Amino acid sequence: MNAPLGQCRAAPKLAQPPRGAWREATGSGAPPSPGLLRRATSPYTLDCDSSYRRWREAKLAVAATRAEQLLVPIANPAALNEDERSALLLRLSQHNMALYQVAPAHNHKALVQRLGEQLGLRQLDANWLADEDGVSNITVARGEGEPSQTRADFIPYTTQAIRWHTDGYYHPAARQIRSMVLHCAQPAARGGDNALLDHEIAYIALRDQSPEHIRALMAPDAMTIPERRDEHGVARAAQSGPVFSVSTADGSLHMRYTARTRSIVWKDDAATRAAVACLSELLASPLPHILRLQMPAGMGIVAHNVLHDRSTFVDSPEQPRLLYRARYCDRTHAQELVWR
Repeated sequence: MNAPLGQCRAAPKLAQPPRGAWREATGSGAPPSPGLLRRATSPYTLDCDSSYRRWREAKLAVAATRAEQLLVPIANPAALNEDERSALLLRLSQHNMALYQVAPAHNHKALVQRLGEQLGLRQLDANWLADEDGVSNITVARGEGEPSQTRADFIPYTTQAIRWHTDGYYHPAARQIRSMVLHCAQPAARGGDNALLDHEIAYIALRDQSPEHIRALMAPDAMTIPERRDEHGVARAAQSGPVFSVSTADGSLHMRYTARTRSIVWKDDAATRAAVACLSELLASPLPHILRLQMPAGMGIVAHNVLHDRSTFVDSPEQPRLLYRARYCDRTHAQELVWR
């Protein structure tokens, strides 16, 4: 049996796969379509350890430990060439995320949706704080001229740190956020760093500790976000659901999580408490696959809604921090990681 990827209550150590494991696990030829995953034994099925072990080996053989491994320079985000598109989709297949960098001439809001479209993203989730185009301007809210419950009431629109989370964890299952594009138009004067972790790596680390952690976090009532109220009553109903779930459409793994400690209710049993504690320890540990960076102007991330956080920051009055965020209810056209 392979050594566990991480250790709860101890510093995680990476279990390096043997040289050549990627070729042995994947074979040759074009990757199968994502739909193949649901027609065969899923690696996320707890009662089929052999599939999990093969998938795990293939996943760790290509896992990134430096943010630069995800970076793809892009000449024109409005018209990706085949090499750029293939490089982005390959990283999404392997890591569920890709970084890109564009020249100053292309550092504008319109690129966000256009880039997503070229990677297969169509189902834009236009939340109530987004602009008319469905893309959100993530910048510090000043409050002037905004609705009674302003953007300043929500942490992304402040200078505060944001703890580990996936986007849309408060959404119902029918409105899962499965992908996102986050583009940095202007970094903060200081701080505002991001940490990123492929949710499939988090799954491996937890399952290596104990399959019972996964079982607990797949329970349909594992995590509940209480209702949000405003002056008109219930603005958003309470939402209960699992942390980990498997798509019935394409067999991919989805994660719904927040490290917040207020306005959250975890299932009150020993198994869930143990699983949540282990996940918290892993996210606070020096796991080599936690990637840290401060995105400069013109850099962005395309991701299958991986785990991420944000450090606190100091803004420049003349050039305040500004990111553009588009969230989608579908996944990119990235192929399934080949592991069979």
